[in-house]
Amino acid sequence: MRPKPGQSTGPGARPADLLSLAETRSWLDGHINLEATAGDTHSLSLAPMRELLAALGDPQSDFPAVHITGTNGKGSVAAMVAALAGAWGMSVGVYSSPHVERINERMVVGGEPIGDLELAEILGHLRLVEDHLASGRAGVLSSWFELVTAAALRWFADAAVDLAVVEVGKLGRFDATNVVNSRVAVITNIGHDHTDGRVGWEKEVMGEKAGILHSEAAAVLGVMAPELVAMAAEESPGELLVAGRHFDLEENLPAVGGRMVTVRTSKARYDDVYVSLFGAHQGQNAALAIAAFEALVGQELDAPILDALGEVAVAARFEVVANQPLVVIDGAHNPDGLAAAAATLHEQFRVPGTVTWVVGMMRDKDPDEMLAAIDASGARCDLVLCCSPDWPRALPAADLAIAAHNRGIEAEIADDVAEAVNRALALAAEEDAVVITGSLYTAGAARLHMAARDR
Repeated sequence: MRPKPGQSTGPGARPADLLSLAETRSWLDGHINLEATAGDTHSLSLAPMRELLAALGDPQSDFPAVHITGTNGKGSVAAMVAALAGAWGMSVGVYSSPHVERINERMVVGGEPIGDLELAEILGHLRLVEDHLASGRAGVLSSWFELVTAAALRWFADAAVDLAVVEVGKLGRFDATNVVNSRVAVITNIGHDHTDGRVGWEKEVMGEKAGILHSEAAAVLGVMAPELVAMAAEESPGELLVAGRHFDLEENLPAVGGRMVTVRTSKARYDDVYVSLFGAHQGQNAALAIAAFEALVGQELDAPILDALGEVAVAARFEVVANQPLVVIDGAHNPDGLAAAAATLHEQFRVPGTVTWVVGMMRDKDPDEMLAAIDASGARCDLVLCCSPDWPRALPAADLAIAAHNRGIEAEIADDVAEAVNRALALAAEEDAVVITGSLYTAGAARLHMAARDR
């Protein structure tokens, strides 16, 4: 088990309950963060993560999990599964990444993120444990993501959750989350992200994502090519449920404030289920969530359980934060995600005026491909305000502006996200729209700025 408050694990160790969140965050941020650096990930192993968890009492063994990976939609599917589980009467922990505004958002129990004091305490214990383990590791430290994942799993165990809904980070087979006691594993889709795009990239990505499948868990797959489904089958999951074969989205229509869907599974046909998220892609995500939760509980879901999908809210997933003008924040971070956001604007919102896009993205994305995704959707794009979020991998705003000009799109450069948002709002009339997107880091900065403006 983890050390108790005040218990020392090495010479000079301070009691964990005396450490502030600022102190523990400073310690945490001293570790390599692959989210920030997108560093070399060869020769990865889950052994250090398992060793760290063993020193914490193997908290991941204390609860079953639904484990979710894929290129897009992980966060929305996780939120929907958690909503269904909560309506079922379960105490639910949700682990997601990256956070939009604060690290606390990554670990949630019963809809509430971890408090500062609890987070400081758990990170303080992790610091003591790492000091103890470091001597046997020749000084090699855990990564930032490994430590945060361990903190979440320890907190879920302490909270005695009935179920954890765990979102994979950037990887799959060697992701730090791939230690959970999963009963259902979901692969939402396979898209062109974090790949060099060479021939066969889909199979390379699937080979990593399919690594979360195993014989003790049902596998639930979104719409994907037959050869990718075959790769999933090679992992010998306990059950294989594939969209379009074992469950299907039969209707997916726009509705006020979201979607109205009809989903067929092997157990039931669920008619006219309201989902409180915008976009046709959220209908697909709802079908995945229903199939996954049905596989978890092994029975048909009653209408009151499904009603929970009408109460789901996910920050920065086509989040409408203002009207007149319409202001939307969406954390789309790749061409598929941006295409979905643009299509949602085009399909579900009537904008009689101009549409300004505030865009800040990571440098591992092709800005021309991102802008092409908007063009292909049919959505308007009258102006792009180019910015760079405060993140090491951010694309320079000037590079995005060049790509926009090359496509014949009017563009301006802002010093940061806040300046870009201010400029967009200053230009917008009541009949106009502003869409803030390109990265969750851009979305988070915009949400914080918008909140500060409102105070």
